[in-house]
Amino acid sequence: MPLFEDVILTDSIEIKTTPEQIFNFLTGIVDDDSYKAWHNADHVSFRWLKGQPWVVGSVMYAEEYLHGKLHKLEFKVTKIVPNRHIEYMPTSRFMRRFSPKNEFIIEQKGDTCLFIASGTFRVGWIVKTFFKKAIENGLSSTRKHMKEEGENLKRILES
Repeated sequence: MPLFEDVILTDSIEIKTTPEQIFNFLTGIVDDDSYKAWHNADHVSFRWLKGQPWVVGSVMYAEEYLHGKLHKLEFKVTKIVPNRHIEYMPTSRFMRRFSPKNEFIIEQKGDTCLFIASGTFRVGWIVKTFFKKAIENGLSSTRKHMKEEGENLKRILES
């Protein structure tokens, strides 16, 4: 049995828009107002701590509710492919052990785009065995949050 197992949560939604519009919306998230506009129910605060917004190596700070608890998160942008891909990871070495990668992928599909949000979570077998219910609840609420973000993005860009 492996010591750790990667669990990849993915949500995708088809949006009648262009890759540029999705990318511009995402890279337009630079402050509290733009962050809350995406998911007002859960998003609380957002700011850039280091570097220019949405440039590889830049560091962002976000506060959001997940599974009913406020989380204060710091991420480093690790990959940007304009109009196609954004990747980021926690700045904390400790947190990277459990959440090594998050990404947004944009795929053109004719006159629509597929927006894919993905998060990788690393779970140890001991934690999975003894805290199974807590892990399931956490992953379930994260899935719900990702789905709501996709639906909100669709509503915003198609209206």
